[in-house]
Formats: sequence, C-alpha cells, structure tokens
Amino acid sequence: MLKILKYLFLMVAISCVGFVAKPPNTGGSLRRFTLVIDAGHGGKDPGARGKYASEKDIVLKLALQLASKVKKDSPNVKVILTRASDEFIELNERSEIANRKKADLFVSLHCNAVPKNSVVHGTETFAMGLHKSNENLEVAKRENAVILQEENYQQTYKGYNPKSPLAHIMLSNFQNAYLTNSLVLADKIEKQFKKSGRSSRGVKQAGFIVLWKAAMPAVLVEAGFLSNRTEEEYLDSDKGQDEITDSILNAIKAYREDIESNEDQ
Repeated sequence: MLKILKYLFLMVAISCVGFVAKPPNTGGSLRRFTLVIDAGHGGKDPGARGKYASEKDIVLKLALQLASKVKKDSPNVKVILTRASDEFIELNERSEIANRKKADLFVSLHCNAVPKNSVVHGTETFAMGLHKSNENLEVAKRENAVILQEENYQQTYKGYNPKSPLAHIMLSNFQNAYLTNSLVLADKIEKQFKKSGRSSRGVKQAGFIVLWKAAMPAVLVEAGFLSNRTEEEYLDSDKGQDEITDSILNAIKAYREDIESNEDQ
C-alpha cells in the first residue's frame, strides 16, 4: 500500500511540472488553424505487424495522404507532420511538437492488432481518459510500450512503467481540459468511418502517453486490425487508404465548422 501511495503522489506531482493548461485554440480570425498529424511508430519501432505489412509503413502513408488532402481542401489550415519519413520519434516529443506549434488539433494515426486472433476487425478512436475495459487497457499498454525503446525513458517519463496497470490509470487523469472536444472529434471520425462502410468499434478512452501532455484536443485513431487478413489488405490498398483519409478529413472539417459556429454565437 505504501508503494502505491508513493506512486500516486509521484504521478500527481508530475502533472504539476512543466504542463500548464491553456484554452483550446479555436481557429478564429486572429490566427491560422493548426493541425498536427502524427504517424505512429517508425524507424526501429515497426508497431503492429500483419502477415506482410507493418503499422509504421501504413500509418506514414495515411499521414502523408491526409496532410496533402487537408492542404488542398483547406489552404488556410496549417498542417504539421511529426514525421514525414521512416524515423523513430519518441512519444514525448510527438505531443511536444504540437505544443510548440500551438496546435488546435493533434491526430495520431495507428493500426491495431490482436495476437492469435484473426477475427477481430473495425476502427476505434481514442481520447485520453480512464480505460473502461481490459481491452482498452491492452491497446494502451501496447502503444505505450514503445517507450522501452527510448534512451533514458525512466528519466523522461518520471518513473512511468508501461507494464503497470496503475500507471495507465494515473495517465487517464490528464487532458481533462480538452476531453470534451477530443470526444467530439473522436465521435465525428467514427461516424465518418461508418458512413464509408467500415465497422466501427466506437469511441473509447484510455491512458496513452502520446496524448498525455497534448495541450489541445487530441485523439488516437486505430484505423483497423493488421491481425485480420482482410483488413490488412484493405489498410495496405490505395482504395482503403483513400477512404480512411477521406473519413478523417471530413471529420476534421465538421469539427472545425462546429467550433467556428459556436464562436459566432
């Protein structure tokens, strides 16, 4: 019990160091709306693997295509990529890029996988928060385990242990200032996926390090399961990538319209 109390105290202390919440940027007339697109994994970290495809390669293609579509559709939106090539970016740095650029939205792109299960399929979009099922926890643990490939990760993340369920619960307490808008965007993304004919597993919450210190609405999109052969082929196809990026693009547009409409009221 003493160890748990010490850990809780440590995580609360972390939340008070180097992180000051600011009101979400709404993209009004005073500044350009800034979108940061994060292609998960990369470099020495392949992410999830299918029979032949790697998560890091698919999400990079999705990120580049989404960035191109946003720039073409909305020239007034400033688009920033956390990576534009096959390179390893530490989880902490991904959200810091968005913070330094004072982004209005942070969208992290990923592919899912379930070990020894080729039946599970569909999309999921996560916001930072308390995982409400063991399944959500497992997704967060898999994505957060990337930090084990980083140098000095214990120092960078103040003793955070990705193998500890308690650590993921504590992470869920962050991002509260932006949770409402994060969930709004997540819902719009999943609705667009369903509109395009995808099977949506819904909007979920879990403790993801990549969303931890994002000082703006932020979501993590799991575009499909590489462990499912049919979805792997879809995710790796031109048709699939075009439909996925169209769905996310339309959701971002709808989100911006809602935000700007509320500003005018």
